[in-house]
Amino acid sequence: MTLAPLLRADPVIQLHAFAAMAAFLLGAVQLSAPKGTRPHRILGWTFVTLMAAVAISSFWIHELRMIGPFSLIHLLSIFTLAVLPFAVLAARRHDVVRHRRRMTEIFLGALVVAGLFTLLPGRIMHAVVFGG
Repeated sequence: MTLAPLLRADPVIQLHAFAAMAAFLLGAVQLSAPKGTRPHRILGWTFVTLMAAVAISSFWIHELRMIGPFSLIHLLSIFTLAVLPFAVLAARRHDVVRHRRRMTEIFLGALVVAGLFTLLPGRIMHAVVFGG
């Protein structure tokens, strides 16, 4: 494993990747840590900010082009930006079930599923994780 391919990438790709990695780690902590606590709320806002950065930065990444400059993976960015406000609103309304569901959807869809696509051969994160 080496960060060299990522460090040679465009700054927007670096921002996107490092924000996604931080959000993944933080999301894993959030999903397993006690809920409703002050640290959960503080880390939750950090997670929301990181996910917004991941989603927004993706619109300047055009390595895979399927629909003009975009790919189907950009649909996950739109999904994330659409669902994040509803997840926050659910928490503010103390609708724990809806909040948990939305945040889990964002974590699994925008980080786990999208993250697996970044590990395909020819992608930067494939070279980071597997060399090459």
